[in-house]
Amino acid sequence: MSPDFLPFTRPDIDEDTIAAVGEVLRSGWITTGPQARAFEAELSAWCGGREVRVFNSGTAALEIALRLARVGPGDEVITTPLSWVATANVILAVGARPVFVDIDPVTRNIDLDRVEAAITSATRAIIPVDLAGLPVDRNRLESIARQYRLRVVEDACQAFGTTWQGRRIGAAGDFTCFSFHANKNITSTEGGAIVLPADASPEETERWRLQGVLRSGEDQIDVEFVGEKANLTDVAACIGRHQLKRLDAFTERRRTLARHYFSSLASTALPDRFEQPVADFVQSNWHMFQCVLPASARRPDFIRAMREQGIGIGVHYPAIHLFTLYRKLGFGEGQFPHAERIGRGIVTLPLFPRMTEADVERVCAALPRAIEEASR
Repeated sequence: MSPDFLPFTRPDIDEDTIAAVGEVLRSGWITTGPQARAFEAELSAWCGGREVRVFNSGTAALEIALRLARVGPGDEVITTPLSWVATANVILAVGARPVFVDIDPVTRNIDLDRVEAAITSATRAIIPVDLAGLPVDRNRLESIARQYRLRVVEDACQAFGTTWQGRRIGAAGDFTCFSFHANKNITSTEGGAIVLPADASPEETERWRLQGVLRSGEDQIDVEFVGEKANLTDVAACIGRHQLKRLDAFTERRRTLARHYFSSLASTALPDRFEQPVADFVQSNWHMFQCVLPASARRPDFIRAMREQGIGIGVHYPAIHLFTLYRKLGFGEGQFPHAERIGRGIVTLPLFPRMTEADVERVCAALPRAIEEASR
């Protein structure tokens, strides 16, 4: 890959973090230990004092949150069809059935106006997703959950650093799940966390995280249920702790770059049907800058044309219900038209803190040619 190739994202790991990881490696304690506990404490403070437990992925956090919410076989869980497939896969993993609700075509988040029509006597929970870091309306979400007595497992895996009406995502609500994957706004290389509600046991959460093991005394171990192997290592936690210190700077830089995208796109000759994201510079953490191609543009050709100009493009995400696994469950084309249309044309433009304003201008300058080539 050319050294001047611009990827759609790149983690920002500084020398202090690299040195700190070296200290952890030299300590001899590299699996879950003091660094993981310290990371949990710092995340808890960041979330207003709520209990937090860390995991080896956001996916594990989501699945265990569902188990803690007592969701299982015979239950239904409402969610969006436009997300990373893990959002729906974890519902299947606990034996429940996903019930998709189409998205709002402007926010690209689940359309809360459609949720109530999808609720049945089997509905136990709802998993909203803050796509690209743009928050779902928490007031409306909480109102629906209270009215129908539903648990909420927030898939905030893309929303670390996002706020809702001045309140950090994770500082209130039911279960909130974060991801610290390599492409997230802060990373632990791989990792995740659950922010727990008051009625969820931190001790039970830890048991779900590690094989269901319950320890007592100096040497006693018992197991009452089949847990996961989902603990976060101290090496990963150390990286996460150093990243957390830089979150505010990362978020502000992302917002600055997003603003520059909008100003640069405004002076770029683009088709009317090149759809831009919601311009939220107060609440969104700008995890991704996503646009939707005109229907005439073939996405593979667009990606190829941008790559030829030295620019990487991501696809986040195809509609979940059209994957083979979900078609076998009875889902199919035409059920969720907004998610299907956007899932066919959505593209993620480069956005990460080390980018410059000149990088943004380079991306915008490359777009017309790539769209034209993809539309021939």
